[in-house]
Amino acid sequence: MKVPRLLFVPCVIATLLLSPIGAYAQTYPDRPVRMVVPFAAGAGSNDIMARLTAQKLSESFRQQVVVDNRPGASGIIGCDIVAKAQPDGYTVLMMSLTLTVNPSMFKKLPFDTERDLVPVTMVASAPLMLVVHPSVPAKSVAELIAYAKANPAKLNFGSGGPGATPHLAGEMFKMFAGVQMTHVPYKGGAPALADLVGGQIQLMLENIPGTLPFVKAGRLRALAVTDKKRSPAVPDLPTLDEAGLKGYELLGWNGLFFPRGTATPVVTKFYRETRQALLLPDIKERLAQMGAAGVGNTPEQFAAFIKAEIKKWAKVVAAAGIRAE
Repeated sequence: MKVPRLLFVPCVIATLLLSPIGAYAQTYPDRPVRMVVPFAAGAGSNDIMARLTAQKLSESFRQQVVVDNRPGASGIIGCDIVAKAQPDGYTVLMMSLTLTVNPSMFKKLPFDTERDLVPVTMVASAPLMLVVHPSVPAKSVAELIAYAKANPAKLNFGSGGPGATPHLAGEMFKMFAGVQMTHVPYKGGAPALADLVGGQIQLMLENIPGTLPFVKAGRLRALAVTDKKRSPAVPDLPTLDEAGLKGYELLGWNGLFFPRGTATPVVTKFYRETRQALLLPDIKERLAQMGAAGVGNTPEQFAAFIKAEIKKWAKVVAAAGIRAE
């Protein structure tokens, strides 16, 4: 007997709900969930996003979501813990752009990024801002590129270390603009920004909340943002794409992942609850203060994004000759 097409989808849903996995998803979670953050507590947006998300999910699940910081090796230690965890929905990873860079930065990882980690949803994303010291004679991206070409390798750009998002952003800028600049790595973004304000280096591509106060004070000059659309935080500032570097796009992001083998209904439930949390006014306001925006895309959309990012950063890392230290 054939099932009419209009009844097929409801029948499938009913079957899932009546199955052991579907029933499990209905009662999930019935104990605390561990959210692994592969960086130190208080270290950057990854930890902040995890704590914001964990708080709201604890409320909606009526079960505690506990943040567990496991720093080390560019996030590899924490990622490996999740990749090898029981796929029961009680261990989840909050990770960033670094996840898609590491496969190119390191010769061998203890896990396969695409195979062993299941994308749930991107929680938030935020562009960087291109800022220069006032001593640099450039008031636009075009003028900066012209100056860089006239003075090969004279410009120094800083970052929080090799492979950090600002470093990758600078290498992408070099590729798209066809210029030579020297990367100066620091042990963290704060000392790099301090040296930029002091004039020891000439430019950075760094987060908006960290750089905007110096721009407003006249101690740095902002030229563009790295998203393909303008930032609400600095609406008058053009994107690098608008400024002539067609196709340039870089967003710092944070997202959730489960171990391979986690049941699809559980992944779907976690995604939906996270998406609902991102719609809350207090979360939107907090993200806006960080120069970020909530995303909440589907697991399928996030998986496609991860695949594309891995390919994208492989090209940048190879062209720049970046290697993990």
